[in-house]
Amino acid sequence: MRKAFIKDIAYYLPQKTVTNEELVKEFPEWSVEKIADKVGVLERRVADEETATDLAVMAAERLFAQSIVNKGDVDFVLFCTQSPDYKLPSSACIIQDRLGLSTNCGAFDFNLGCSGYEYGLAVAKGLIAAGISNNILLLTGETYSKYIHPKDKGNRTIFGDGASATIISVDGFAEIGEFSLGTDGSGAEDLIVKTSGARFMDKANDVTFDEGGNPISSDHLFMDGQEVFTFTLVRVPKMMKEVLAKNSLQKDDVDLFVFHQANKYMLDYLRKKLKIDERKFFVNLANVGNTVSSTIPIALCNARDENKLKGNVLLAGFGVGLSWSATILRVV
Repeated sequence: MRKAFIKDIAYYLPQKTVTNEELVKEFPEWSVEKIADKVGVLERRVADEETATDLAVMAAERLFAQSIVNKGDVDFVLFCTQSPDYKLPSSACIIQDRLGLSTNCGAFDFNLGCSGYEYGLAVAKGLIAAGISNNILLLTGETYSKYIHPKDKGNRTIFGDGASATIISVDGFAEIGEFSLGTDGSGAEDLIVKTSGARFMDKANDVTFDEGGNPISSDHLFMDGQEVFTFTLVRVPKMMKEVLAKNSLQKDDVDLFVFHQANKYMLDYLRKKLKIDERKFFVNLANVGNTVSSTIPIALCNARDENKLKGNVLLAGFGVGLSWSATILRVV
């Protein structure tokens, strides 16, 4: 069976920056220090007129500008997004045209969030193993900011917009190992935008405010933070144990842990619960925020820039769906 590798990777962030100082002006009951301490984000990028497709195209153009891979080499496009430009057609088809890729490319979107990058790696690895593709362009792109109610101070402090582009090929700098993937759709409503889909096409206009003053609305992003946190604490340890076993590794064999950059509190809690050496645990959300499916590829880029991408690297995504995913990269 043919092996699959990450050959190159890049990312792109929108130009607009929203700092904690700006948020505190809108929500004076919070402080800059409180946001930084609880969430771990100092600033986040927010898309203005740009869509997730625009961001993904920019990430891909940045990747091709690095000159390791040519556009003519790409024979498949995968786009992970929950912020498509249209109900139809697939944004991946639009991206193929905008990038000037061959019309012989396969292309499709898949709707996943926090676990989406590893799912994309799994699909890409399968396409290569089956001999269907040789060079896959895996894109992630999200603009959750467009779903968040302006008065939702909790989610506005956490989430940022961004995109990534990865080439998965028959050779490269990191071999993709075995996967642990899972889904529990019974928790779908713990992280959801209820309206605008086929079940509820019209806006509900049903905004109410909880005791903390946070808006609850079917028309905007809703996250039950406590339920998502509980799910994470239950699933992630099991997932990590499983992915290590599937790759014939022990925890001490892992040189770097790159988890979905959810928020500082959750990452600190997981690291301590799993007894991971802080020096091996990569955190980079301070200046980008939680970019959903793009957090892990952005972290991989930053880790590579810091010369920390070595040996066995464990990737772990978890969140909206509810879903979870993990794999091992063997950096060669």
